[in-house]
Amino acid sequence: MKHQILSYLSFLLRATNQHGVHSPFVYQLLTQCFYDKKKYDAYNALNNHRETLLADSEKIEVTDFGAGSRVFKTNNRKVADIAKHAGVTKKRQRLLFRLVQYFQPNSIVELGTSLGMATTAMALGNPNASVKTVEGCPNTLKKASNYFTKNKLQNIKTFNQSFDRFFKENTSETYDFVFIDGNHNKEHTVAYFNQLLKKIHNDSVLVFDDIYWNPSMTEAWQEILKHPKVTVSIDTFQWGLIFFRKEQRKQHFSIRL
Repeated sequence: MKHQILSYLSFLLRATNQHGVHSPFVYQLLTQCFYDKKKYDAYNALNNHRETLLADSEKIEVTDFGAGSRVFKTNNRKVADIAKHAGVTKKRQRLLFRLVQYFQPNSIVELGTSLGMATTAMALGNPNASVKTVEGCPNTLKKASNYFTKNKLQNIKTFNQSFDRFFKENTSETYDFVFIDGNHNKEHTVAYFNQLLKKIHNDSVLVFDDIYWNPSMTEAWQEILKHPKVTVSIDTFQWGLIFFRKEQRKQHFSIRL
């Protein structure tokens, strides 16, 4: 927790908004996506999904392959509690929807489905996209899949396996948009990044969640920023966005939401 507090204070000192940005690509992204104030119909679907999860009192046994939970003391957890404490926030969920709507990726991958709140946002952002979501816990993924079916989200394909196995079995694909939310430590995060480098192209977008979760995740984020293929990067404190646009000079931005 101390690491997060100190990191946030440092972030506030360096962060800016669109007025402090001199990159046309990033300025347009901020003004047309990050700070887009339109009320999209999809927000109602996202709210309904969230409220349904928050009212779900069923308990499931969670298999946690990541860094563990700071909230839960047992793996037998109520769905509503997972949604409340571990799910993406309403603000971030809407931003994820807008990011997908803005970039219109055809091939989307999510590492870490959980209850599918982020998955739903991406699926609604581009209903024509192929959304592949990977989750190691079978009970959590089953619950998420039930809601995908209930909400008639037909562009989502689920994978109940480890991230490493997913990469090994999907070697020939390229990805337009990837949301990484799992295994919050440096070793695994950098390993996933290196795997993804084989599957990205000039216009691919990678979004890393919880880049200040702990010192290890922050070290991973700093190492990723230094990679020669990374050109533009955006730090929103909660998320780190990575771009590989060869036409852009290497720049890093810290952006307030």
